[in-house]
Amino acid sequence: IHKKFDISNVQALRQLAFQNVNYKTTIKYPSLSTISTTVSPASNTYTDKANQSTSLNAIYEATTKLPSWSTIDSSKSTHANAKGMVKQDISSWISSRGFNPKTFNCKPPNARFFVIKAYTEDDVHKSIKYEIWATTEIGNRRLDKAFRDNADKGPIYLFFSVNASGHFCGMAEMLTPVYYTISSSVWAQDKWKEVFNVKWIFVKDIPNGQLRNIRLLNNENKPVTNSRDTQELYPEPGHEMLKLFFDYRSKTSILDDFEFYDKCQVEMRR
Repeated sequence: IHKKFDISNVQALRQLAFQNVNYKTTIKYPSLSTISTTVSPASNTYTDKANQSTSLNAIYEATTKLPSWSTIDSSKSTHANAKGMVKQDISSWISSRGFNPKTFNCKPPNARFFVIKAYTEDDVHKSIKYEIWATTEIGNRRLDKAFRDNADKGPIYLFFSVNASGHFCGMAEMLTPVYYTISSSVWAQDKWKEVFNVKWIFVKDIPNGQLRNIRLLNNENKPVTNSRDTQELYPEPGHEMLKLFFDYRSKTSILDDFEFYDKCQVEMRR
């Protein structure tokens, strides 16, 4: 049984990811606004899927009191206003996120890399805004296994491209294992179950023509642009992708359309 979280709880999950909380399940029945926890910052272990309770009341313990939608991260995230963001708020919010850093390690040791094929650009907008992602059941399990196997070794980087868009649109780091008992209602389709937290690092459009020379030995030597969702990249092409995202001077990105997608989201809520 999945517990579908509303937007405020999705945001709460995002906050938990940045507190180095040791995730574990509980079968207690507290209200969502008064959840308590045991914190273990030094630990980087995660519960296995088999040990995660499927009870509707099973939740992840955390130190943070879950905030309401209207007060989430109000000091940093002006997008929390349910009435939508005005243009200057969007610009301020984007500037505060630190996208496209001026320095970045393009050869991180023990990193693993995956291609993500998003169904719509609107889903990418939601991912950037709420710092979560969800993919197919098979894809979620593949990414979850990689995250657990690589714990304490290196990061998991995800290269995003919207289906039939002709370009890649950004790169994010996977921050948590998959929450198998939680889904979100923010996606374009209800079929995307389960979520995990991500941190977006690069948000820029890179045309496929700039990437076709990067080929994948583990995918019949096809260009990275021919990848399916959650296709893994070996370290060498992964490093090439990182370097291209760091070096490429793009004139466009999905951030240019954030106001449009935010207004669409407000309209959908009415």
